[in-house]
Amino acid sequence: MKAGFARFEREMTPRQVVAELDRYIIGQADAKRMVAIALRNRWRRMQVEQPLRDDITPKNILMIGPTGVGKTEIARRLAKLCGAPFLKVEASKYTEVGYVGRDVESMIRDLAEVAAKMVRASESERVAADAARRTDEKLADLLVRQAPTHAPLDRATVLAAIRAREPATMAMTVKIEQAKPELPGVSIFSGAGLEDLGNQVQEMLGNFMPHKTKERVVTVSDAIRLIDEAEREQLVDPEKVKNATVELVEHAGIVFIDEMDKIAGRNSTGSGPDVSREGVQRDILPIVEGTQVSTKYGLVRTDHILFIGAGAFHVAKVSDLIPELQGRFPIRVELDSLTVEDFRRILVEPDNSLIRQYIALMAAEDVTLDFLPDGIDRIAEVAARLNDRLENIGARRLHTVLEKVLEEVSFHAPDIGGQTVPVTADYVSARLDRICESDDEARYIL
Repeated sequence: MKAGFARFEREMTPRQVVAELDRYIIGQADAKRMVAIALRNRWRRMQVEQPLRDDITPKNILMIGPTGVGKTEIARRLAKLCGAPFLKVEASKYTEVGYVGRDVESMIRDLAEVAAKMVRASESERVAADAARRTDEKLADLLVRQAPTHAPLDRATVLAAIRAREPATMAMTVKIEQAKPELPGVSIFSGAGLEDLGNQVQEMLGNFMPHKTKERVVTVSDAIRLIDEAEREQLVDPEKVKNATVELVEHAGIVFIDEMDKIAGRNSTGSGPDVSREGVQRDILPIVEGTQVSTKYGLVRTDHILFIGAGAFHVAKVSDLIPELQGRFPIRVELDSLTVEDFRRILVEPDNSLIRQYIALMAAEDVTLDFLPDGIDRIAEVAARLNDRLENIGARRLHTVLEKVLEEVSFHAPDIGGQTVPVTADYVSARLDRICESDDEARYIL
């Protein structure tokens, strides 16, 4: 898994990474360059000989900018590009040890779960051919065994038919194993510092629970799927999954910590909404700095996990973070607020642009949406103006504006199949101007 990750990083130069990010995210060139360099540095580190390799730690990044400008999307797309396990968390959900809330170490355990899922999927594909062969053999045996005595089946003929997927609708009885039962009583261990203990107790008790089987009447095609899943599970080595999971998390994991500005602040009074803000920072510090976290897959070292922090920092400043935590995010990049031109480009340029999404949704009803240039310009102007007058929520404003513009056609789409709806500037103005003129209406509707 790690080798494949390294090969991909070598093929993707920083320039190519930025080009890929440009397909989905408009603007924010500085932020894209920083994450592209961070990604390339991971591959560079793996080319360095020991013991110097272990001393090269990631240069964590702190993104500063208002909501909706692309901070999360940049990190998410970066992880998707390189096939790295990615986790987004909100710093405000964690609490200092001793208070009710989530333990900061749980972010690493959650990341390990993401990585384990990726490893299992990779291992499952690796054993797919063997699993398919064993599935066909088992299914042939079941069909021959369940055939009525007055009409016996020839195993070779049945096996050939199964491999050709011919008897796909034949009903049959298959015994399948149920999943281990959940243990609802273990939820008492969900407090800060006890999550890992809860996982261990649940796994231990689950091993003592007997496996249940039940008979189900299914078609051959469903039986193939069920037996194939069971065979893949048997062929995948659990120890290999555990080791690969730990390795993948340690060398390729990316954790995006949002709302860093919400925990900024010092000298709190020890009560009220500001309680333990500095304590949360001090608990996050060793995770970012490098420590060992116990997970169900083994001890995970966090020294080489890439942490990307983010926050608006409108009220609080980066300097309000404790100095030790500031030092663990040496790369700072400020993201730009979005302009009218940015909004227009966001509407049309990305591969998954909102306009393409709405066109595809209405096409399901056989309705054609025709977004004309003046209509797109008008939508961008309205979104930018509303962000200036009201709260600045970045590109998310386009969701509310477009939903209001297309509310009528979305409602009547099943009744107007086959028609084309041109979205012009006049069409947009007719649906938004009255609302935009009133701050009260705009505030609550858009």
